[in-house]
Amino acid sequence: MKIIEMVMPPMGESIMECTVLHRLKKEGDKVSIDDSILEVATDKVDTEVPCPFEGTIKEWLVKEDEVVPIGSPVALIEITDSAETESAAPVADTPERLTAESSAATLEKDFDEALAAKSPVSTPGNSDNNSFYSPLVLSIAREEGINADELSRVVGTGAENRVTKTDILSYVENRETASALPQPIRTVSVSGENEIVEMDRMRKMISQRMTESRKISAHVTSFIEADMTTVVKWREAVKTDFRKKSGDSITFTPILIEAVVKAIKDFPMINISVDGDKIVKKKDINIGMAVALPDGNLIVPVIHRADQYDLPGLAKKVNELAKKARENKLKADDVSGGTYTVSNIGAFSNLMGTPIIVQPQVAIMAFGAIKKKPAVIETPQGDLLGIRSLMFISHSYDHRVVDGSLGGMFLKRVNDYLEGFDSHRTLM
Repeated sequence: MKIIEMVMPPMGESIMECTVLHRLKKEGDKVSIDDSILEVATDKVDTEVPCPFEGTIKEWLVKEDEVVPIGSPVALIEITDSAETESAAPVADTPERLTAESSAATLEKDFDEALAAKSPVSTPGNSDNNSFYSPLVLSIAREEGINADELSRVVGTGAENRVTKTDILSYVENRETASALPQPIRTVSVSGENEIVEMDRMRKMISQRMTESRKISAHVTSFIEADMTTVVKWREAVKTDFRKKSGDSITFTPILIEAVVKAIKDFPMINISVDGDKIVKKKDINIGMAVALPDGNLIVPVIHRADQYDLPGLAKKVNELAKKARENKLKADDVSGGTYTVSNIGAFSNLMGTPIIVQPQVAIMAFGAIKKKPAVIETPQGDLLGIRSLMFISHSYDHRVVDGSLGGMFLKRVNDYLEGFDSHRTLM
């Protein structure tokens, strides 16, 4: 038998740490490969961590509500010699196993001592806020000369209001302004007719990301009105049969995503990101789709390599991700790696909107409600007045790298694919 140190696995692009919400197994419990043993929260999503091998949990190395860096040890698992995997590192197989604090805790302790030496002001005892800082946050604070008292005033958007990498970097960038801001109200109170309610963790993240995106990107929005009559009639004709044969519904969303994917192939410079003064052209077309959650918050799961799916495949993937989002079952990979985002605001009967770009992408498209309206219909015999199903499409793009010509042509191409939809198309 061997004792193996299980480490916190990667949680997706740019995620450096996560917070342990719940330990799903107890010490002494037997576990199998892919058994969920931890529930964690990242800056993007709550998810479960599977065990990469079979054995028995000998000791937990992390506590609930603890912030854990990616790659740091979380548990000791006793396994057979044949069960050792690449994802684990062997630990001395003796009763005298090293019981010192983990490297993360050690770094925290060392830096706390360094901060105390620099500043006579003690850290306020906010047990619901920043009683624990991740090694990454502490390292950044040390490099920027932020002492304990100042660090305690940084507003956290992580689980239990903990300070994340993004929080500390944003504070550093706006340090003079941030240090002058009053402390946020952290309790719910009622004064007269006004009720003050603290944002939940996800709302804080949304708030921060949207504000940062407006600061980063030079937002411009273009609009077009698409004639969706052919699409509406086609979907109405096939939806019942499609559900009977596939077990899935076909909404407008996969049809809209398909048009966007086709347009991206025609205009690949819309599928980019910005890195300093460099443009990164993305090989894969990964479409994020905004999903409204039951609590009113918003999350953006991603259809990776969306160009590899046919329309039935897109319909299935859209339904699967939307269901997982509403049931809080999205994994970290489900919300990572997006290269372009769409939002179907028509689901809320909105006609149009000016969506905010999801960083580090450079564009986002919003589809409004489809409404029947009188419209001029051009025919070889002359113009006619008729009733058509029309929809506004808005395209917000980053004017730093996307000029009006590209942003406008891309929008027009999406419109052309929708208006040119094949009414004789079959799905199965």
